[in-house]
Amino acid sequence: MTFEVIKEDIRTNARLGRLYTAHGVVETPVFMDVGTLGTVKALEPRDLVENGAQVVLGNTYHLMLRPGKDVITAAGGLHKFMRWDGPILTDSGGFQVFSLAKMRKITEEGCRFNSHLDGHEFFLGPKESMEMQRILGSDIAMVFDECLPYPCDRARATKSVEQTLRWAKASKDQPHADGQLVFGIVQGGVYDDLRRRCAEELVKIGFDGYAVGGVSVGEPEKYMYQAVDASVPYLPKDAPRYVMGLGVMHQMAECVARGIDMFDCVIPTRIARHGTAITRKGNVAIKAAKWEFDQSPVEEGCDCYCCRNFTRSYVRHLLHAGEILGLRLLTIHNVYALNRFMKDMRAAIADGTFFDWKEKVRADTAPEKI
Repeated sequence: MTFEVIKEDIRTNARLGRLYTAHGVVETPVFMDVGTLGTVKALEPRDLVENGAQVVLGNTYHLMLRPGKDVITAAGGLHKFMRWDGPILTDSGGFQVFSLAKMRKITEEGCRFNSHLDGHEFFLGPKESMEMQRILGSDIAMVFDECLPYPCDRARATKSVEQTLRWAKASKDQPHADGQLVFGIVQGGVYDDLRRRCAEELVKIGFDGYAVGGVSVGEPEKYMYQAVDASVPYLPKDAPRYVMGLGVMHQMAECVARGIDMFDCVIPTRIARHGTAITRKGNVAIKAAKWEFDQSPVEEGCDCYCCRNFTRSYVRHLLHAGEILGLRLLTIHNVYALNRFMKDMRAAIADGTFFDWKEKVRADTAPEKI
């Protein structure tokens, strides 16, 4: 068994689940912490464990460029290389090829591109992506796909969906690491019928789980939910569903209500580096002058290491002084905050209060609350 639904919410499509991987069981809904280059920025593996992380993400594109497959092979895979013994999901690299790479040329086999680091030429397609993910030894590998930009016209979206489906089949046909699960990715932009077609065809190919891709790429929020609504009804109930690149509290709660089980995003670490804390009452800019003398924790009621021990005044001082500890403390808080949020969400589903809980989340975490 790959995925087990434990409980379904009465008022929404939310569900509690367990995802079984080669490196442990994942309780869903889950937020997965992004460690693009084999590290969640500023944190050690023990920090991740202490702050409730269940799954860490690595990225095929970035790890292929640096340190490269030879170094990963010599280390015995990504788990041993980064000293993380929990589950790892690896993105296929498709999004990065289309968003970061220079001078790319797409063919039926994949994409030839120049590295954003030094201009060196590489080729990445289904075969190469799955080979690299096999070397990485991730618990969950994502198929190679084309992530559409927003906006995107219908003709381009239609062509891209067909290419994504061919690449999905090619990815499925490649050899995989022992016990490695493979997830398909639903594309289709803002076009409901294309989303449906992509979902139905992916199910025919058959994957261990399914992701909704091409969201959180600059589109209005309503189109994000529309993409989920257009995809979920055509995906198996006994397989995990994953929205890629999403980590905003109220948006995750809304997507869980629509039947989504998994999320990932760079937001917790990225905004920490810019001096912003995630709280249940919205994001807080800790660098702001009004916190200079504030002796309260970053978030009242939070019991992370940062909030148990330090004040807004002190963290603000560290950030303004350019001290590494400042961004590390905020990163600890933000990672804890989202993993605690998902734990609370699971509890709300379990005790039948999810709908009311979700509505409160939306009311409390709107931008600029604090």
